[in-house]
Amino acid sequence: MAVNPNEDTEFNDALRKYGIIPPREPTPPSPSPPPSPTLDDVLNEFTSKELLELAEDSKDDQTERFIAQHRQQRLAEERREQKRARFGRVYPIGRDDYTREVTEASKVDEEDDDDEKGTAVVCFLYKDGLPRSDLASRHINALAQRYSRTKFISIVGDRCIPNLPDARVPMIIVYRKGEVKNQVMGWGSDKERRIEELEAWLLVTGALDLPDRPGPKRTGGSDNEDLEDDLSDDPSSRMRSSSAFTNARPQKNIRSSQKKNDSDSDFEFDM
Repeated sequence: MAVNPNEDTEFNDALRKYGIIPPREPTPPSPSPPPSPTLDDVLNEFTSKELLELAEDSKDDQTERFIAQHRQQRLAEERREQKRARFGRVYPIGRDDYTREVTEASKVDEEDDDDEKGTAVVCFLYKDGLPRSDLASRHINALAQRYSRTKFISIVGDRCIPNLPDARVPMIIVYRKGEVKNQVMGWGSDKERRIEELEAWLLVTGALDLPDRPGPKRTGGSDNEDLEDDLSDDPSSRMRSSSAFTNARPQKNIRSSQKKNDSDSDFEFDM
């Protein structure tokens, strides 16, 4: 009689006891459930205005004080981020402006920056009419609005570097503290590049500063969209349901794999 060693029977147990068949594979433990969100996690889902409404509607003085305190911290963070958001667009410059607008500008520290790490400056060298350059230009403009703590400047490539070959355009150079931190040439020359790839490369190089604390999330999954819409005008109802939203929402993940262009190794640019 053939014996199935994977069966859970008394006969197999006896065979295992005497070493005739190998022990059963241990049953893998069930994954632990995700931790319940804290009250701070829940409150992070709301805007400053909604936090004020929650505090006013609270039936508990202690909860009201906690929400009010959280809102004051949020307002302080927002004011700090507003002070840091000095740019928000792409600034076109000429060659004569380069030292002042790029090298020197990258040495300026943000207000309340104890680390004195300077300002990230992204210098974009382009050529009109070159498809990959035009696409990169649209991406640069979008990222400049999204990351307003970073200074984005643009300059026509061969006006910045005389006789710059088209193969090296578009060129992107990252400065910080007066130094070139990284550069890439001919971005998109190998294949059409998405904005997420450029964003990931700039994140890896340290050109983009993320907020100290992510803002309120408003991107529910498809299963929760209808319910979120129904609750959107009622912060108190959303607070009661926010733990479900917190666990259900997928977090955005930017893949930060960095692939250096082959043309980077033989060209260094500095002014």
